[in-house]
Amino acid sequence: MAFKKRKLVPPLIIVLAVMLLVLLSMMRPQPPQRQAQRPAVLVDVLDVKAEDVNFLVAGQGNVEAKHATMMMSQVSGKVIELSPNFVAGGFFQAGEVLVKIDPADYQVALKTAKANLAQAKAQLAQESALAKVARDEWESLQMGEIPALGIREPQVASAVAGVQSAEAGVAKAERDLERTIIRAPYDGLLQSKNVDIGQFVGVNSQIARIMSTESAEIRVPLSDRDLAYMNLPEPGDDPTLAPEVQLTSEVSGQPVNWYGRLVRTEGVLDMNSRVVYGVVEVKDPYNRSGDTHEQPLRFGRFVQLSIAGKSAQNLYRLPRYVVNQDNKVWTVDADRRLQLKTVNIVRAEANQVYVDSGLNSGDKVVLTQLANALPSMKVRLPGDPLPLQQETVAGKKADDTAVKPD
Repeated sequence: MAFKKRKLVPPLIIVLAVMLLVLLSMMRPQPPQRQAQRPAVLVDVLDVKAEDVNFLVAGQGNVEAKHATMMMSQVSGKVIELSPNFVAGGFFQAGEVLVKIDPADYQVALKTAKANLAQAKAQLAQESALAKVARDEWESLQMGEIPALGIREPQVASAVAGVQSAEAGVAKAERDLERTIIRAPYDGLLQSKNVDIGQFVGVNSQIARIMSTESAEIRVPLSDRDLAYMNLPEPGDDPTLAPEVQLTSEVSGQPVNWYGRLVRTEGVLDMNSRVVYGVVEVKDPYNRSGDTHEQPLRFGRFVQLSIAGKSAQNLYRLPRYVVNQDNKVWTVDADRRLQLKTVNIVRAEANQVYVDSGLNSGDKVVLTQLANALPSMKVRLPGDPLPLQQETVAGKKADDTAVKPD
């Protein structure tokens, strides 16, 4: 019997220990639990304001010379002299001698032509004298009407024609002699040369290709959408009132600007691209008349263009990405809640849009892209305070009153 009682002691001890552990755990004060309130979404906003806008039309193109000429030889002969500027890239002035061809043969031809002219004039003088003598003799005989052959009219006419022919020969010889000196027709630069000292050239031989440096042109394609925002120049308009154009390109890794004007359009639509080409003119691209530009604008350079267009009033400028596909934008009201507004887009560019209705000055347009935005959703703006965190205590409140010492 005593043995059986001893067998119940270990289980009884275990049960009592478990009960004591449960009692102690129930009596232990529970730590306060914090339940944080989730803060509203932080968004960036743009305070919109109505403004007057001068539209800009973007374009691009290559810089070309307004005048480019392939110079040809009008006479034949050996090249005996070249200008020091007659090199690829050399600059020259209008009227400057570029090439000289051996003039010896043409000087001889001119002397021969002048001799022929003198001989023809002598023949005319002789025939005129003989005609006068014949007329005087006929009149002295009083034989009636004088026949043309009797007073040598045909011979005189032939002598006159001989003088005119000789004069034409002299003019041609002088012109050929003058053409042995090839001069620059305008201020420009030499793009390429095709002759050198001692070379024989024939009539219509290509001498060089030159380009005028007085002005440069850029052909820029303009679509119907671009034309809607532009004031195109008309024939006869004052060129100083043509739309201004800013040209931009990188030179030695740095952006450089030049300025010109849209002076005309080519007047017809390209059959393939369905665009009309405008022509931008830049005066003195190589700064030959002074410091016209920050740096010379070289022919062949590819440039980006920004053309001044029409102006509009009371428009709102927005980043393009804030407008949804259905032309709606999110705004934040005074209570920091989202509102969806429909806007009317006047013009859309690569990075921004212009709106004329649907917004008011002072509206806060949301710039942050929200994945699950809903109308009236609470948001907060930069600078708004965070909501206070509330503490809730789960379980019984622990008696944490401090015992004062006696």
